[in-house]
Amino acid sequence: MAHPVSVKEKARSLRLAGYSYSYIASQTGLSKGTLSDWLARVPYTPNSETVQAIGRARAASGETIAKKRLETFTIAQQEAAEEIGAVSRRDLFMFGLGIYLGEGGKAQEQIRLVNSDPRVIRFAIAWFKSFGLGTRNLVIKLHLYPDSDIGKSIEYWERVTGIPRQQFLKAQIDWRKGKKAYKLGKLPYGTAHLGVRCLGDKKFGVFFSRKILAWIEEMTKRVEMRD
Repeated sequence: MAHPVSVKEKARSLRLAGYSYSYIASQTGLSKGTLSDWLARVPYTPNSETVQAIGRARAASGETIAKKRLETFTIAQQEAAEEIGAVSRRDLFMFGLGIYLGEGGKAQEQIRLVNSDPRVIRFAIAWFKSFGLGTRNLVIKLHLYPDSDIGKSIEYWERVTGIPRQQFLKAQIDWRKGKKAYKLGKLPYGTAHLGVRCLGDKKFGVFFSRKILAWIEEMTKRVEMRD
């Protein structure tokens, strides 16, 4: 079965085909600012339709700017790879702790991490599993919007996380009035709330939540002591 195409994927496909931000914005409803953020790393060579629409000089200028931006990302990626080097078990532990500090729940009665970026959710899953948790211990609740398709959203998150759909809780739809129009389509699959269930093992219940918060508190103390 073909997977649904998100607005981000559509925008990327149009950029690869050589279309300008103005044209892509007209086809997706996204702002040029959003497109600039999303598509900065996508190679761009104006196609004949774009050249005819905006003029040869403007098209050439846009291509030059895009290539320079792409070059800086490439250099940054190369330098990052050299500086990061090999990753130890402790590195993974501390990175996961940092993600939980920013995106995790702080209540001691539950363990939850919220994000719309599948990379963050996948890393959180790997982080939880490093402590001995299995896929069966994980649940997902989706926070969606009126323009979201519940079935496609579940299919998407099931595919990118490996968590079976029977472990997805009832999705929550944000029906609040005044939702800004420019946000429509930006999160077609909503936000994933990743949770942990202990399944009878007390060490993965409230105690595990308290342990995570204790790790964060201890790390904060040690950093403050260095200042």
